[in-house]
Amino acid sequence: MNHTSKIYIAGHKGMVGSAIWNALKNKGYTNLIGKASKELDLKNQQQVIDFFQTEKPEIVIDAAARVGGILANNNFPYTFLMENMQIQNNLINTALEQNVSKFIFLGSSCIYPKLAPQPLQEECLLTSSLEPTNEWYAIAKISGVKSCEAIRKQFGKDFVSLMPTNLYGPNDNFDLQTSHVLPAMMRKFHEAKINGNQAVTLWGSGAPMREFLHVHDMADAVVHAFENPLDEHLYNIGSGVDLTIKSLAELIQKTVGHQGEIIWDSSKPDGTPRKLMDVSKMKNKGWSAKISLEEGIATTYQWFLEHEHSFKEVKL
Repeated sequence: MNHTSKIYIAGHKGMVGSAIWNALKNKGYTNLIGKASKELDLKNQQQVIDFFQTEKPEIVIDAAARVGGILANNNFPYTFLMENMQIQNNLINTALEQNVSKFIFLGSSCIYPKLAPQPLQEECLLTSSLEPTNEWYAIAKISGVKSCEAIRKQFGKDFVSLMPTNLYGPNDNFDLQTSHVLPAMMRKFHEAKINGNQAVTLWGSGAPMREFLHVHDMADAVVHAFENPLDEHLYNIGSGVDLTIKSLAELIQKTVGHQGEIIWDSSKPDGTPRKLMDVSKMKNKGWSAKISLEEGIATTYQWFLEHEHSFKEVKL
């Protein structure tokens, strides 16, 4: 790879894609390509083929996906299953046919079984049942991982999958209907604060444990994978540290400055009891997370305050 290699970042306007774009730009890469969804519908196979034939990217980073939290996954299972498979199948197959030299597929830690031994190792994939609340998204992502593995096995191509833990940071989705737990909490606590420190109701018991990674660390991991040879097809990307959802809520509440009550609605699902990543494989390749959760939440809340006026609700 060199700094003039043509790099296509699918999903470059999203939280992860924009962070990767900026990280590559800051490292001196000058030939980056991105297309908004209005310009290129990744669900449309012919549009993707035409784009690859015209632009001829040398490296592809797939950060494009239909994403959301428990509520969105529960309410729109077919959407999460089909749209993610359409997007990744079009990108992966076209990249293979157009002889792209390197392909980085980004997935999610939700691909692992619900009750897999902790911390989650790459080898536990497909060893038992998935978490029912997000199995549709997980199945789509698993198919992407196995597609990249099959291409490495059959064609010897440099296709690799990176599985991040729960991501957060600038450009996150703060729509309460479709967002993940951390940004949803941040918005709830903020709005309750400005409305007289009203009580905040949160889903579940607060007992499940989760790991979080700042999106700038994720982007750094992608650049590391981009610049260094990886001899396996699948690598976990995370901080290697987790905490209870209750502790997360209290940390966000403190950062936001909300002084009201927290009410836990135990009638709502908790999801997977624990989901901590074993990140030793990537650490052995020279990468580890740098941004602490406290620092990351503080800077994310500052970004939230600066951009709150521009938030748009996500429609599915």
